[in-house]
Amino acid sequence: MNVTEKEFEKIVREHKDTIYTVCFMFSNDKDEVQDMFQEVLINMWQGLDKFNEKSALSTWIWRVSLNSCISFDRKKKRKATVPLTMDVDFFNDKDADAAQVRLLYDRIHRLKAFDRAIVLLWLESLSYDEIGSIVGISAKAVSVRLFRIRQELKNMSNN
Repeated sequence: MNVTEKEFEKIVREHKDTIYTVCFMFSNDKDEVQDMFQEVLINMWQGLDKFNEKSALSTWIWRVSLNSCISFDRKKKRKATVPLTMDVDFFNDKDADAAQVRLLYDRIHRLKAFDRAIVLLWLESLSYDEIGSIVGISAKAVSVRLFRIRQELKNMSNN
């Protein structure tokens, strides 16, 4: 798929929410999210000519975003880093609902990257077929994987 820079900008504008959603799932550090976003854009730009339109463009963008963030996350773990905090704390509320959201968020972040990706796609209300297409497994495997992920999340301690 050959695209001009203007066409690429349009694609990015239309799908930036998807890309940011994936990036925020892999980090809550503002600068790191921006770095991941840039990495996704680079990978999209470099890979767009190889996009063969066998799947929807949105599916391909999910896949590139997830793969880019998983790779970024792996590289980050190899390097010793000092974590930075965001100026904005989205979970600063003191009510019970906010505490539950924070607990779930913390537990999801403790999952393996592939499982985190599946949960993210499920939370975005994608069908099992769409999730499978994006991550490269069957819809049945998605169902089984989500069942196991739910069990793992339930069994995690609050630490």
